[in-house]
Amino acid sequence: MLTTLVASSKGGCGKSTLVTQLASHWAQAGQHTTIIDADRQGSSYRWAGLRPDNVPGVLGLEGGRRALQKLPPDTQQLLIDTAAGSGERELEPYLEQADVLLVPVLPSSFDLHATLHFIGELQSFGRIRRGKLPVGLVANRLKPWTHASQDAIAQLAEQSPFPIVAQLRDSQAYVLLSALGKGIFDYQSEQVRSHQQDWKALLRWIKRQQ
Repeated sequence: MLTTLVASSKGGCGKSTLVTQLASHWAQAGQHTTIIDADRQGSSYRWAGLRPDNVPGVLGLEGGRRALQKLPPDTQQLLIDTAAGSGERELEPYLEQADVLLVPVLPSSFDLHATLHFIGELQSFGRIRRGKLPVGLVANRLKPWTHASQDAIAQLAEQSPFPIVAQLRDSQAYVLLSALGKGIFDYQSEQVRSHQQDWKALLRWIKRQQ
């Protein structure tokens, strides 16, 4: 089983988007996929419950230590969606379980400042400090043609000890599909395939950590 932990110091940065899109990818690949939603908002948990019958199902569990005990034994992909601002104490139940940790960040000065502070905290966490838990940054909701997005990527790359493993373009498709319990990997239209390209680097990085 591969366990992907998604965490950030800031709300609204795309944690649930990462979790649900990756879940739709692995479910479509025929892997038994489970989401543990440790965020009180419960967005990922609700998304899993909305999955229609014509797409592969994803099991959603509400977060906490007990959720780990409820995992089906045939789970192949586990995704953990955490609450904004979670520190080591809140993340502790999941840190030993995780194989990779993803940190989404938006291209704004406020988000960059908050994320860089969070990255500093992550470096003190035991498994991360010992190099036992790979951490990848995901630049989210980018407008690649703007200086703001380009500058944000450059600043993040310069100041972070962790790699930027994906750059995801801003798109309303994620919002619309999430309301249906779906992801971009549940479709194969030409327009959706262009969005899927953004995820290839992230999927390759995760695979290399296995």
